[in-house]
Amino acid sequence: MRIGFGFDVHAFADQRALILGGVKIPYDRGLLGHSDADVLVHSIMDALLGAMALGDIGQHFPDTDPAYKDINSLLLLDKVIALLEKHAYRIGNIDCVISAQEPKLAPYIPKMKEILSKHLKISTGQISIKATTTERLGYEGRKEGITSQCVCLIESRK
Repeated sequence: MRIGFGFDVHAFADQRALILGGVKIPYDRGLLGHSDADVLVHSIMDALLGAMALGDIGQHFPDTDPAYKDINSLLLLDKVIALLEKHAYRIGNIDCVISAQEPKLAPYIPKMKEILSKHLKISTGQISIKATTTERLGYEGRKEGITSQCVCLIESRK
């Protein structure tokens, strides 16, 4: 068994869609990034890559590469899952926390889990997603952006 940890942060930006876990969330701003800036998916990818000791998403999908401009992060997640399978691992579980003062995310978590379970090739019961605020403290509390943290357990299929 191996454990990985992932963290991602993106600032809010005007004229961008807010995408979290592959779900478009109704909000007046989205997140700034080279890709679609899906902080939840990015933290999951980093956790999985870290558990396999294969670096981070910046090494695999650099923001200097025009191929990844505005790309759907779920497509990048599919590539990470292909690496997981290539190295003969399977996911035991994923546990994530999204920190945002707003918007309220709880109503969208079931859909996030449904979408992610298909891409991760695991059941929704193996995925935990929690949303919290920072009680108006810090970056998230000032409504400047959103962070996501994720821990994962992977197991060898050998």
